[in-house]
Amino acid sequence: MSSNKKLWIFLKGLIAENPVLVLVLGTCPTLAVSTGIVSAISMGLAATVVLVCSNMAISALRKIIPDTVRIPCYIVVIAAFVTVVQMLLQAYLQPIYEMLGVYLALIVVNCIILGRAEMYARKNTVLDSALDGLGMGIGFLIALLAIAVIRELLGTGMINLSAFGLEAVKIPVLCDYNIPILTQAPGGFLVYGIMIAIVNVIGPKKGAEKRKNFSCEGCPSAALCGKVACAENAELVSAAENTEKEDADNA
Repeated sequence: MSSNKKLWIFLKGLIAENPVLVLVLGTCPTLAVSTGIVSAISMGLAATVVLVCSNMAISALRKIIPDTVRIPCYIVVIAAFVTVVQMLLQAYLQPIYEMLGVYLALIVVNCIILGRAEMYARKNTVLDSALDGLGMGIGFLIALLAIAVIRELLGTGMINLSAFGLEAVKIPVLCDYNIPILTQAPGGFLVYGIMIAIVNVIGPKKGAEKRKNFSCEGCPSAALCGKVACAENAELVSAAENTEKEDADNA
């Protein structure tokens, strides 16, 4: 049973809780770097390395980090690993470093990484946190790659390999009949929306039943709203249900 649980921790980030296509996190880098297959793979791998390392570090330090300053501490830990990745890419893979540009540094504030630190790493063991980070990172990579394949192949009709000093690989037919708008922002939003719709259709159905539990447990925004919004929603739903019941009794 334990092995099955750990397998699920890893697999849930691929489809069931894909950070991009299901949880709708990391939208900014997704749209920015998914114009090319090489840039999408590079960003996905960089984010995965940071995600796994930061999850493990935060899990190991979870009993030491004061609860009142945990978010700033998480950001410092994440920033340290992002800096290491930046320095390695700049030293050994300069074209990739230049291709990702500012979005490489912005991994520090990527809501996927900070969200997993807050929601999972601070509550679980180092091994489970590493598996969670690896699964979410690969899920992020898969989503980026899927969107990039559509945008680059249909948008340009070729695969740009200039980062490796190679000529672009032209795809027959597509290179003559491409759709340039897919490489632009409107095309990115269009492909992103279609991918989310596909995952919603083929993925597990959520939210089919009316939500009655407005507990703040597990809500990433609970610390920001002061647990007020959930309580207000619960009161509104309770009042609406009482009104419906009174109307039914009067009828």
